[in-house]
Amino acid sequence: MIVSDSTTLIILFDLNRLELLSNLFPKIIIPPSVYDEISVKKSLELPSFMSVQAPKPSEALETMKSLLDLGESEAIALALELESKLIIDEKKGRKIAMRQGLEIIGLLGIVYLNIKKGFISKEEAKTFLKDALLHGYRINKSLIEKMLLEIE
Repeated sequence: MIVSDSTTLIILFDLNRLELLSNLFPKIIIPPSVYDEISVKKSLELPSFMSVQAPKPSEALETMKSLLDLGESEAIALALELESKLIIDEKKGRKIAMRQGLEIIGLLGIVYLNIKKGFISKEEAKTFLKDALLHGYRINKSLIEKMLLEIE
């Protein structure tokens, strides 16, 4: 099980590549605000391995709300509550999540693990990341190159 913020989900839904998640995680939980963010363009039917769960009210959640957007705040609070790993890509949210002791992974980590586990080839990963960039998603190109270099 893993909790997810919205950015990675938006990219994977838009590019029809949810198998990159289901290959690695049998269950993904998202808070309601993340569902709202990923379904803002159109209503979405979540795949069977994804479900929505609200975090319980907590001091951690309230603190997060003062620092981050609602989706990131709820995702971090829910990951803390469930003692789960977290999918998150935004720099500030990643820093805060790590300071809270959460183990995190982002889009590039998910692509990397899919290559390492043999679900996709390095060439397929390059094509996917190129498509993501062409669709306007911001992914640090030097981080992409670094990740691809580690897979030799």
